[in-house]
Parts: sequence; structure tokens; C-alpha cells
Amino acid sequence: QVQLLESGGGLVQAGGSLRLSCAASGRTFSRDTMGWFRQAPGKEREFVAAITWSSFSTYADSVKGRFTISRDNAKNTVYLQMNSLKPEDTAVYYCYVDLNTVNVLSTRGDYWGQGTQVTVSS
Repeated sequence: QVQLLESGGGLVQAGGSLRLSCAASGRTFSRDTMGWFRQAPGKEREFVAAITWSSFSTYADSVKGRFTISRDNAKNTVYLQMNSLKPEDTAVYYCYVDLNTVNVLSTRGDYWGQGTQVTVSS
């Protein structure tokens, strides 16, 4: 059974930083895409960033240059370093994994975490 557990959310002032973590369990994820979506109140869930097992990554335009995604395959963990945070980054951030994607970036969302709240005050 695949499980994803996010941590690291919280309240931060605009311009500040947070680092989200997502620990995966239930199998070896070295061939899988891992990534993040977010959902703000009243809005649809939107893509944030994704990374393949070989660390090829992609980002939404709204976070390019401010957010960095990384992963530790030995720990089955994906990270999202968020710098220069803005109030519009306020959302619940969800980790996901897409299985057996090898080196292809994917945003299917085969499995999801429960989400972690990020609130950026102005």
C-alpha cells in the first residue's frame, strides 16, 4: 500500500521561506515521478512542480525561480524548497507519485498525500 506523508507547512510572512517534505512508503519509488500540487480556497488544484527519478524537473510558471524541487531516492522522500513566498502561494500543498514513469515527467496523480497547509501573510 503506497502512502505519502507531507510535513513542513506553516505560517510565514511574505518574502519568507518554507521547506516541505513528503515521505513515501509501500514500495521503492526510484522509477517514479514525484511532485507537488496545491489548492487554494475556492480554486481548482494546480500543478506546482515534479521530478523524475534522475532528478529531471519542471515547474509551474508561477513558481519558477522561487521554488526548488528535489528528491532523495534512498529515503523515498521529495522536497519542495519555497523561497520568496507571496500571499498568493497560500494553499494546501499535496504531494503525489506516479508509478513506473522512469524518466518521463508525469502529473497523473496515482497516489496523493493528505496535504499540508501553507499560509503566507502580507
